[in-house]
Formats: sequence, C-alpha cells, structure tokens
Amino acid sequence: MAQGDFLFTSESVSEGHPDKVSDRISDEVVDLFLGADPLSRVACETLCTTNRVIVAGEVRGPSSIVAESGEVDADQIEKLARAAVKEIGYEQSGFHWKDLTFECHLHGQSVDIAQGVDSAGNKDEGAGDQGLMFGYACKETSVLMPAPIHFSHQILQRLAEARHAGTISGLGPDSKSQVTLQYEGGKPVRATSVVVSTQHDDGLEQAQIREIVRPFVEGVLPDGWMCPEEEFYVNPTGRFVIGGPDSDCGLTGRKIIVDTYGGASPHGGGAFSGKDPSKVDRSAAYAARYVAKNVVAAGLAERCTIQVAYAIGVSKPLSVYVETYGTGTVDDSKLVGAIQEAMDLSPRNIREHLQLSKPIYVPTSAYGHFGREATADGGFSWERTDLVDALKAALT
Repeated sequence: MAQGDFLFTSESVSEGHPDKVSDRISDEVVDLFLGADPLSRVACETLCTTNRVIVAGEVRGPSSIVAESGEVDADQIEKLARAAVKEIGYEQSGFHWKDLTFECHLHGQSVDIAQGVDSAGNKDEGAGDQGLMFGYACKETSVLMPAPIHFSHQILQRLAEARHAGTISGLGPDSKSQVTLQYEGGKPVRATSVVVSTQHDDGLEQAQIREIVRPFVEGVLPDGWMCPEEEFYVNPTGRFVIGGPDSDCGLTGRKIIVDTYGGASPHGGGAFSGKDPSKVDRSAAYAARYVAKNVVAAGLAERCTIQVAYAIGVSKPLSVYVETYGTGTVDDSKLVGAIQEAMDLSPRNIREHLQLSKPIYVPTSAYGHFGREATADGGFSWERTDLVDALKAALT
C-alpha cells in the first residue's frame, strides 16, 4: 500500500456467502482426512447452488474413507456437508441442509502427482505444485493486518456471532461488508464510507436493518472513525431476502483477496480452502504470513511483504523476496538471509514447524486466514510471533 494521502477499500463476506459455504465444506473434507491420517492428501472443490451441493476432486487417505480402488465413502462426506450447512444457518426453501441434493465426485489422487510430492530414499518431500505465494504484515492494527480488511471481517464476524447467539433476530447467514478508510501520511485515520449488505427476513424494512447493523459497525471502528451518515450504506438495493446459494452459485476458492489482505498486498493466485498442507498454495502462504508478521513484530520493519516460489516435487524454494517499503531497520537483502537462516521454507519443515497436519482448517474458511488468534489445538499457528528472537539472532 502506498504512502501519502489516499482512500483504500477492502471487503469481506460472511460464512453464509455462497463461495464461503463452498470453502467451508471443502475444509470440512480436509479436516476429516487429516483427523484420520495426518499425511492425507486432499484437493477438494465444492459447488453450491439452489438446494444442491456437489463435491469433486482427488484424495488419498485411510481405508476408512478411501477404498483401495480409489472410491471414496461418500456417506461420510455427505454428513459433513449437511452438518456444515445446518451450522451456518441455512434452513430456507431454496437452500436447506436437510432437503438439498448432494453429489460426491471425489476420487483417488493421481500417482504422477504423488510420486513428485512424496519423500522417498534420499528425496525430501516436494512441493505439491508450482507457484508463488505472498505474505504481508503491517502496523495498522494490533494483529498486524491492514485496517480495511480487518474491520470488514470484524463487522461480519460479530454480526454472525450475535445471530448464532440469538441476541439479534431477522438477519440471515449471507452478508457482505466493505470499509473505505482515509489514509494520511500512509496511516489510516477514519472511515469515509461503510457498506453492509445482509440477508434478512421478509417484512423487515431497510431502516430497521440499518439500526440492527449500526452498533456492530460502531463497535468495530475506533472511536471517532465512523463514516458520515450519508456514507453509511446498509442493503443499498433496499431488499435482500433471497440469498446464499439460492441466489448465487458458490465455488471453492473464489474469495482469495477476502481470505488474505483485502488487496493491500499482492496475491500469488492460489486459493487455500480444500487443500491439505502439502499444497504450498496453502502452507507456504501461511509460512510467508508467519515470517512477515514476525519481521514486523521484531521491529525490523513497519510493513513487510514476503514472496516465496516453488516447483512441483522440489523441496527448496526457488526464490525468497522481501520488500519493506523503506521502513526496514536493515537492508532487505540482509533480511532475506536472516529469514532463510531463521526458518527453513521447505514444504516439510513448514508443515512440521507450524504443525499444519492437523484438522484445524474449518475455522479458516470464513473471516480471513490471517489476523486471527492462535488456538490451543494448533489452529492459526502462523499467527504466532515466536520467530522474533531467531530473526534478531540471525542479524547479529
């Protein structure tokens, strides 16, 4: 993100957004496999539309889920999908957890991919695909995330928590938010506009929904940051009764900018949900965030972007790039060396260092993969700041 004075906007979508329903189901499949075998391989895509869920992809895992023939126990997958849709809150005529039609087209993993990724003899575990991944951190918020995406997530997450708890009524699972902030001297100082669109019960008026939503926006933004009243948009079309997969087809991996930094940083292009940690699209993006966050937490820069690149079947990264936008306390070239000394960025070490071979991915499927709190079960381990001392030591 540039220095100087400017406006910058980021958006978020809720767990009930059609694409996020798809992400959730795909990550349910990942967690099912990793819970049964930490070395499972999963590449699962989900499509959601009017009362229909279709799951497809390739997997490798325990015989309790995948037969020797490659046939997958579709009943287990179906139960997970229906339970996920129910937990999100869909009991609507056009999309109901009990009434939807389910199809499973998962099958065994290609042996050509497996032989490139698996470790064997003197060959280390290779990357699950080629690609480039970015990580980013900055001092705009306490969680070292860009402020527009952080606030956008928080608004929707708090609305969802209240909906699930029953402390508000009349709102449905599908919603979107968008926050525009004014930056002065490269730092955010206030909101200039906020947009929230939320599915609602038939009969609720736009003005009523506006007042339901208002305290959640005001509770997330810092004191004095609320946008002008004429720039506070709630359901600007006037009506949002039909929502979720009944109104818009959902697909896994279509909200990659929502999942990462809201456009404040580059994105490598690969999605996260539905992929086990052998896929560097996911694991290396987590590692890049981990390293960037620790660079900023160590006081080595106010803003930091990390890029890593891989070739399928090759264990070492092809390149490591660092950009601190003139905010670094040491040259970026020295920081590259310190990072590689402090953290082995091979796929195997990323997976082991961050303990990624656990069923920890369902919570990542909505409200962002970054800027979250590390949990006792190993979830969001890439948000820890325990690499700070190693980075400082590598620079001495």
